[in-house]
Amino acid sequence: MEAIVYDEFGGPDVLRHETGVAVPEPGRGQVRVKVAAVGVNPVDHKRRYGWVEAFYPTTFPAVPGLEFAGTVEALGPDVNGVEVGDEVLGWTTTGAYAEYALAELFVPKPAGLSWEQAASLPVAGETAARVLALLGVEEGETLLVHGAAGVVGSVGVQLAVAAGVTVIGTASEANHGYLRELGAIPVTYGDGLADRVRAAAPGGVDAVFDAAGHDTLPVSIELVAGRKDRIVTIAATDAAEHGIVFSGVTAAPEVVREGLTTQLGLMTEGRLSIRLAETLPLKEAARAQELSESGHVRGKLILLP
Repeated sequence: MEAIVYDEFGGPDVLRHETGVAVPEPGRGQVRVKVAAVGVNPVDHKRRYGWVEAFYPTTFPAVPGLEFAGTVEALGPDVNGVEVGDEVLGWTTTGAYAEYALAELFVPKPAGLSWEQAASLPVAGETAARVLALLGVEEGETLLVHGAAGVVGSVGVQLAVAAGVTVIGTASEANHGYLRELGAIPVTYGDGLADRVRAAAPGGVDAVFDAAGHDTLPVSIELVAGRKDRIVTIAATDAAEHGIVFSGVTAAPEVVREGLTTQLGLMTEGRLSIRLAETLPLKEAARAQELSESGHVRGKLILLP
């Protein structure tokens, strides 16, 4: 089968496009899917560098990619509630950058969503919901989201707004219109951020969702008056030095499935959306990861096997 493979940690050049990779056989509780679309995430290049081994240990040769949308092609033992031919989306156990992959954690794909839309949601939706739950944000509170125009940040904004939370979102000037469309109050990041946030939220900030990193924690601590338990980051590698929770592990499978199903309902109703930036063929995976790593992509990158 066609797949992207790497045998060592390093830059995009370690990724190889191969066409003779063995098709995986589903084990107990697994299905094999024919992958229709793959979501590219920042964690993909972080895993390729070996930066997140504590959360995602690597066994070489490795196939990158967490999230997929595709069609069930084969069932392993003890698989219930799904049939060959069903369209699903979720997380792979063997790597999504491939023609075929094995999966255990997945949900049905609504007919009204494209493959690209379906593949864009699992990681961003799970991450955003998990962080909001950790923060315990409630209706009437004010949430600051760093990196609000990114894929995870934008989903967090929409879920928080839907829950009755006032959202302040940091982003470049070019993305301010987009954040307003999502229901957030945009502010520009950089020097003077604390003053701009205070002007936008004179009643103060109750919690901070950091999806950006890049020296965001000191100003976040200042804005929540030192209440570090009300800050969660998914991007700041120095979180422990500041006493801040770094969230990088998915929730329990049943919680993930329930949350993803709810979010898919919101997407089909037009109440939750993810910008699609670019769609590339699988063989251009290295370029897709370079674009993702640059941090300048406006929306979700999708690979098509």
